[in-house]
Amino acid sequence: MKISIFGLGYVGAVSAGCLAFQGNNVIGVDPYKPKIDSINSGLTPIIEKDIGELIKDGVGSGRLRATTDVKDAISNTEISFICVGTPSQPNGGLDLQYVTNVCEQIGMALKDKNDFHVVVVRSTVLPGTMQSTVIPTLEKFSGKKSGKDFGVCNNPEFLRESTAVYDYFNPPKTVIGEMDDVSGDLLAAIYKDIDAPMIRTKIEVAELVKYTDNVWHALKIGFANEIGNISKELKIDGHEVMDIFCQDTKLNLSPYYLKPGFAFGGSCLPKDVRALTYKAKSLDLNLPIMNSILANNNYQIDRGISMVINGGGKKKIGILGFAFKAGTDDLRESPLVEVIERLLGKGYDIRLYDKNVSIASLVGANKDYILNQIPHIHRLMASGIDEVLDHAETLVLGTNDAEFTDLSSKIRPDQTIIDLVRINSLSNSGMYKGICW
Repeated sequence: MKISIFGLGYVGAVSAGCLAFQGNNVIGVDPYKPKIDSINSGLTPIIEKDIGELIKDGVGSGRLRATTDVKDAISNTEISFICVGTPSQPNGGLDLQYVTNVCEQIGMALKDKNDFHVVVVRSTVLPGTMQSTVIPTLEKFSGKKSGKDFGVCNNPEFLRESTAVYDYFNPPKTVIGEMDDVSGDLLAAIYKDIDAPMIRTKIEVAELVKYTDNVWHALKIGFANEIGNISKELKIDGHEVMDIFCQDTKLNLSPYYLKPGFAFGGSCLPKDVRALTYKAKSLDLNLPIMNSILANNNYQIDRGISMVINGGGKKKIGILGFAFKAGTDDLRESPLVEVIERLLGKGYDIRLYDKNVSIASLVGANKDYILNQIPHIHRLMASGIDEVLDHAETLVLGTNDAEFTDLSSKIRPDQTIIDLVRINSLSNSGMYKGICW
């Protein structure tokens, strides 16, 4: 395939060398002449393991060259990668001047090109950048329409410095955000020999995936350091603790707990977060990440309550599921109990149903807690789902219990549904609102 790469810094140079090694004909574009001369001499402009050999091989075989001429690059290729920098501004926002400039140049070159051309943004850009900056700029300067006259994709990279060449050929995934199938197909063909999951999705999703990955990596490093700090003060080997932690791939290093939704509760998580952060304070340690966990959890509770309160003045509330999670009768620190009590304090008329809690109120281990600690909530419990549905102007789904997953035929068009657990079968029922979707 004939490919042009705009920006021959870290990502661009690695991409150019690797794409040429795969047998593509690659033209690198950069305004900095010494960088162009370096590549055309078979020399790498960056320090990175193995890339020097790939660039030398690509130039020597005639599959790789570099230029400052944008029109030359666009007219002689069918797909272009934008790999320019997106540095931080003083306020933390992204500086998009390099992205904007290169889109202007590509757009002007596309004006005189008759063949369909695909522009791929590989630079890390915030969600919405493609729609607000990249596409409008390309359209303005080309006089053409995206999706019709030229294609646009987002293709985030997952390269680590010092292992970038290895990461290019062995990525954890390949993500393509596309506007149309034609553009996506052309881009996907480049990666046909890469052994990694191919994920084709919306452009905005692809933009956010890269940030999600990097912030998660930063969070992991910070979390491990906080465990290491408290371990050191307790004269425990933090590496041994984290080595054992990482052996759990069922819960710790897995998709479990990594689905957006409502707050956590129960007898373990809140209590243990408090205990460890209290211990850290007693050791004069500051653990910002751990100290923020309960505050973050409380924010999600506040968010759920605000969704009910901002429901257009509806005062009759039905809640399905209010144990701390489905399949249990445990109400200890259930975030739904907090929601119920705060709504009661604001004068809302509430009906509740949770099969497991109903049974527990008669014979379960939580009987004393239900009847004596929260009797005001016990009195609001309905005998079945239909009683709650008949009462509710606003219906809150608090757990994803199996009996709540197919209520679409019973939902009235005038009912507002607030889903805290993502029951997909109800997303087209009533006036549906998900807490994180």
